[in-house]
Amino acid sequence: MGKWSIGRKPGRALGLLLLVIVGFLVLRRSDWYNLIPAWLRHRQSGLQANGQYFMLEDSTFWIFGGSMHYFRVPKEYWRDRLLKMKACGLNTLTTYVPWNLHEPERGKFDFSDNLDLEAFVLMAAEIGLWVILRPGPYICSEIDLGGLPSWLLQDSGMRLRTTYKGFTEAVDLYFDHLMSRVVPLQYKHGGPIIAVQVENEYGSYNKDPAYMPYIKKALEDRGIVELLLTSDNKDGLQKGVMDGVLATINLQSHHELQLLTNFLLSVQRVQPKMVMEYWTGWFDSWGGPHNILDSSEVLKTVSAILDAGSSINLYMFHGGTNFGFINGAMHFHEYKSDVTSYDYDAVLTEAGDYTAKYFKLRGFFGSISGVPLPPQPDLLPKTAYEPLRPYLYLSLWDALKYMEEPYLPIFSSMQPVNSEKPVNMENLPVNNGNGQSFGYTLYETTIASSGILSGLVRDRGQVFVNTVSVGFLDYERKKIVIPLIQGYTRLRILVENRGRVNYGNNIDDQRKGLIGNIYLNDSPLKKFRIYSLDMKKSFFQRFSIDKWSPIPEVPTFPAFFLGALSISLSPFDTFMKLEVCISSLPGFSSLPSESSEPKPCTCSCWSPLYHLHPEILCVGLSEGLLGPSLGGGVDSEQKNHRVVLLRVQVCTWVPC
Repeated sequence: MGKWSIGRKPGRALGLLLLVIVGFLVLRRSDWYNLIPAWLRHRQSGLQANGQYFMLEDSTFWIFGGSMHYFRVPKEYWRDRLLKMKACGLNTLTTYVPWNLHEPERGKFDFSDNLDLEAFVLMAAEIGLWVILRPGPYICSEIDLGGLPSWLLQDSGMRLRTTYKGFTEAVDLYFDHLMSRVVPLQYKHGGPIIAVQVENEYGSYNKDPAYMPYIKKALEDRGIVELLLTSDNKDGLQKGVMDGVLATINLQSHHELQLLTNFLLSVQRVQPKMVMEYWTGWFDSWGGPHNILDSSEVLKTVSAILDAGSSINLYMFHGGTNFGFINGAMHFHEYKSDVTSYDYDAVLTEAGDYTAKYFKLRGFFGSISGVPLPPQPDLLPKTAYEPLRPYLYLSLWDALKYMEEPYLPIFSSMQPVNSEKPVNMENLPVNNGNGQSFGYTLYETTIASSGILSGLVRDRGQVFVNTVSVGFLDYERKKIVIPLIQGYTRLRILVENRGRVNYGNNIDDQRKGLIGNIYLNDSPLKKFRIYSLDMKKSFFQRFSIDKWSPIPEVPTFPAFFLGALSISLSPFDTFMKLEVCISSLPGFSSLPSESSEPKPCTCSCWSPLYHLHPEILCVGLSEGLLGPSLGGGVDSEQKNHRVVLLRVQVCTWVPC
């Protein structure tokens, strides 16, 4: 073979040169070399538990972490929030991974746009943050079904969070896909992930002793090589400890700290202590107050945790928003759904603004860091827009005909379902056989007499005789009187899924819609026509502008309303304040988001607000966020966008 030379092989030389340039650009983009100190540039050991200390390579390492969920924050604002985290003196990002959002249909995965986990983790690395990943499969997190896909509930025998075959087969397929993305991001592969959590608070569930070993093996078999952790609160810590995995604790009060750390010492001897979740606030439920935790109390507890020789993770550092219908719920003594806002009274507000907690914690972490902290990023601009009033309207009853052929040749899978008996949301033959996850379902049948209507409705069903509302069925009201009628009459039940329970022992029972038969005078009703109203973009695409009409003096409810928000210059952050549900048709006041904390309205109905571009934003009857990208609104790069169309779906018309 002749001697290779540039002169003889110019193509190869050019290829090599391009390869070097591309490699340089990749390294520059990731900035790995400058991200880590010299003593960490040759990675071998990773994060380890060495006696009472964490060690990263050969140096003692303290985890000062903060939780932020990429799926609750617009991608355009990830960098802003992460820079604020770094400037607060934290060194580690923690995030959950929501299975239900990443695999909305069985075998169909979505890691794009706001669900781009890899981009989020790499951005954290670029900013100089390590990452602790909490991939579940169950994550709690006040998200629908604790992050588990609702299509799992199509199996009537499903036993979630166990080694039930139907569950583990689904987990295996999901982990096959997820871990192929996660493995290259681990510390020992040059990435920022230094630890991975095994499931989440399983000690408080504890229905299958074989389950946690199965999850641990599932992670390891797919290439997870970093330190493994568990995370449990005081109710589950005793049953949540497992061999070969470092146990961590979740708490809010420093009074719990000594008790829990003493227990850990008794079961796993001398090991590093970590509070995986120090709750900086709390989530809110519809109809309840906005939970607040005093900033002085937060500083006192954080100081006590570190004084006890424990690492810490602030849950939440930044909460964000439950976009669309992804909120969870609690159901112990009574059912309570979580609000759209996940402000959590966190260190940063839902809008990403600083709080008293931020300034106190920044001062505290700065005093122990030994080096100057990065400067605080400026706050993002906000503005107040003019009040918004809907101007077009479409009654639900008029909208139903557009869900039939010939109006929907391209939406054939979204047509109504005919069934002898009621079918719950999850088992409806829609969304390519994956059922309905979120939104509303309308059940129609005919009746020929009055009487007592009864049945199991989840979560709330508004009952109509023809188009007249006669009341509600829910957890408390399981019977309703159907008034005297003549001849055959159409009975309609509009059922709202208000959020599946995300924590507790009853997650197997979270099917929504009509559950089983519905009875009139103790006789089961038959022959239903069922409409899936999932409120996705594709749902509204069937209602072209010619289907809408000016709002009449007396609208027919339920109804959809359409309005326009005019933006003269580049869009700025704001939020929508819904002062009434529908008393007379409301005007919506728009005010800067720093002017008020989110305050859930205690109204008896729930009004999701939708952006039409490009994704859904659901604000409900709370003061939510609306801006250049919050909720998938106007992209911050689309400077020529001037009008934002808003659709408000109204379920009733009771004043707040």
